[in-house]
Amino acid sequence: MHTSTSVQAAQPAGTARPANAGRFLVLPILVLILAQMGATGDNGALSLATSALTSELGATTAQIQLANMIYPLVGGAFMIAGGLAGTIVGWKRTFRGGILLCAVGEVVLAAAPSMAVFIWGGRVLVGLGASFMIPAVLGLIPLMYQGGNRTVAFGAIGAASGLSALLPLVLGVVMETAGMHATFLALAGYFALVFAASFTLPAIEQPHERTAFDSGGVVLAALGLFLLLIGVSSVSSWGLVTPLAGAPFTVLGISPALPLAAIGLVVLGLLVVYERRVEARGGIAVLPSVFLATPQVRAGLIACALTFFFMGAQSILMAPYLQLVAGWSPVAVGSISLVTGLPTFAFALGIPKFLPHASPRRVIQLGYVAMAAALGLMALSVTTEGASAPFVFLGAFMAGVGAGTVSSHASNVVAAALPEREASQSGGIQSTMRNVGQAFGVALLGAVLLFGITGTVRSQAAADASITPEVASQLDAVSIDLGSDRTFEDEIAGITMSDAERTELVKIEAGARVDAVRIAYAVGAVIVLAGLASTPAIKERPHTARA
Repeated sequence: MHTSTSVQAAQPAGTARPANAGRFLVLPILVLILAQMGATGDNGALSLATSALTSELGATTAQIQLANMIYPLVGGAFMIAGGLAGTIVGWKRTFRGGILLCAVGEVVLAAAPSMAVFIWGGRVLVGLGASFMIPAVLGLIPLMYQGGNRTVAFGAIGAASGLSALLPLVLGVVMETAGMHATFLALAGYFALVFAASFTLPAIEQPHERTAFDSGGVVLAALGLFLLLIGVSSVSSWGLVTPLAGAPFTVLGISPALPLAAIGLVVLGLLVVYERRVEARGGIAVLPSVFLATPQVRAGLIACALTFFFMGAQSILMAPYLQLVAGWSPVAVGSISLVTGLPTFAFALGIPKFLPHASPRRVIQLGYVAMAAALGLMALSVTTEGASAPFVFLGAFMAGVGAGTVSSHASNVVAAALPEREASQSGGIQSTMRNVGQAFGVALLGAVLLFGITGTVRSQAAADASITPEVASQLDAVSIDLGSDRTFEDEIAGITMSDAERTELVKIEAGARVDAVRIAYAVGAVIVLAGLASTPAIKERPHTARA
């Protein structure tokens, strides 16, 4: 392990030196935690606003899914650029610019007259703000902390997800008493306070890089990630192969979802080739080759992605189901976030603080198992009548244990395997992987959910002898969203049928709803467990930094 003196002495020219290496700086980490909490709290507010969006802005399940998706979609597309911007123009400037964009975005969300403005105005602005703010949070840590202090600081940022559980609880009260619009205005005020607090950050020695901004890499990264994520996220509304009514166009007669995703992958492949040439010319690449070439870095990035994939699973499955089907209030749903948040905070901060010699590999492996167990408990919580509260809260608690355990080491696993400059720049890559993971969680499991409900209802109705073929065939034109029995009755109100047929269809849909949600949870658990395959690349003992 390097001492603080040897690390600083060995740093190459143009990299920043960690400030105050000997003692842990409390106030700066609190400011960074508040920023991280704001980003997480915004997603929590959106989950709590599900019912209000449906009633006030006429949102469909697909639109709510897109609203959940657009934040990680935009953030994922531009966070690599945010990481490079921080390296070139300074992390503090990048941090403050991102906070201001988030504040403006929350104001737009509060004033949005339609879902189109809500999604493409407010959510896009908040996503852009996060694409600069969050990489700066992770980029500032290697500059302000070193050695064991750095491990604790990264753990504290992971713990911020746990502290963020307090926000949905508070926002749930605001939403019930003052409404959705006041809630998003409150978040705007929160970001304004964080902006003011950012001026308390200590002076940091970060010489500006004398190099051109990698505009070509930024364009390729943003375009590739955007096409990939918009393609994946639109499967449920555009169709997998056969185009649905919501598809804006077709590609050779098929849904554009998969072709767009495939084009995105091709663009990202071109990005890798392009970035090698940038590095060969001595420039700073937006995606340094060391990120792809180092197995431990890849394993850490997968851990970042799977933690937020898991959170995406919760946002598209648990919160909408409890509000739209089980009829839970925003405050009740907010209380679940507290049950998740407390263990997240305790494990993310406690493991590096009280178990400094624990194997990062074993810690992350245990976290994956705990997250998969949480998804299993959440699947058991789903009933045809609503939800089993004991299983809901037990699953929420295990979710916090798993997410906190993985978060305690994920970021440091990445930074520990990189030279100083790349360790600081890794904030953008880590944040991108988090958003890609969340986007895939929302998109994939949302598609499993909606396709599962619709497909099961149509197939079982066609096979049911008590339902006439005429009624069953008309279900092909019905868009079936996640909702209560009453919601489904409203969706099929335009079909002429007998009372007995209506009762049978409602029964079929209730069973299909439960099965689809449980299958989606199971798919999520399998994907989380698949992350275990990457963990052998994580070294048993972390290095504090590499010069």
